[in-house]
Amino acid sequence: MMIKQLLGGIMVVIGLCPYQVSAQSTDQAFKNAQMSSSRVADAWKKYDDSLSRLFSRKNVAYPCKDIYLRAFKSQNELELWARNSDATEYKLIKTYHICAISGSLGPKRIQGDRQVPEGFYFIEDFNPKSEYYLSLQVSYPNFADQASGKPNLGGDIYIHGGCVTIGCLPMTNEGIEEIYTLCLSARVNGEENIPVHIYPTRLNKNGITYLMKEYPNDVPRQQFWADLRNEYEYFEKTHKLLPVMYSPDGKYVN
Repeated sequence: MMIKQLLGGIMVVIGLCPYQVSAQSTDQAFKNAQMSSSRVADAWKKYDDSLSRLFSRKNVAYPCKDIYLRAFKSQNELELWARNSDATEYKLIKTYHICAISGSLGPKRIQGDRQVPEGFYFIEDFNPKSEYYLSLQVSYPNFADQASGKPNLGGDIYIHGGCVTIGCLPMTNEGIEEIYTLCLSARVNGEENIPVHIYPTRLNKNGITYLMKEYPNDVPRQQFWADLRNEYEYFEKTHKLLPVMYSPDGKYVN
């Protein structure tokens, strides 16, 4: 469940994890439906034990119900972070290679522009019958995208297999098998909204210098990246996430 609240004119998006018995039953039914796919069942059989060992080496419980995915387009990297509870910091568990990137740096603003979105999203759906082996739908367009005023933003943005893309985050089939297994495990253990943050590059001093050099006169992109930087810097300092917040005109205000 995702709840939106208005606080002092600022929209706050809060992801809530269900703990009621009925929700647990729903989660189990969801897992059963997913496991009816041979692709998902095979991936689970192949990677669930190795993921458990990987998490153990990082001193994070598995199955984990609090994971976070962070992508960097320039570096072709997708980071997996996890933590044991809200009171603890996220730990970097593994970094995956994004095997293809289309478009340029900057947010997606129109269908067919081949852009990979940038911003703060969630895993919205699990597709075990994808044309690209397995796929996880990203919640693009979000409120910030919709508030851009563009008439046809497009959609259908996924983390998927197949290693080809026209705006998604593609992995090898082996990579998506592991990521899909991990996200499914988190989902059925209570994490209904798995955060996915997509950045143009690491927004540290070197990254900002690079963006200023490559896009010196692109004021809208520079302002957009400045809005993303607050969340990036907070996480770098604390290894915790801020709630996703928007101003009424759709700007990130973390």
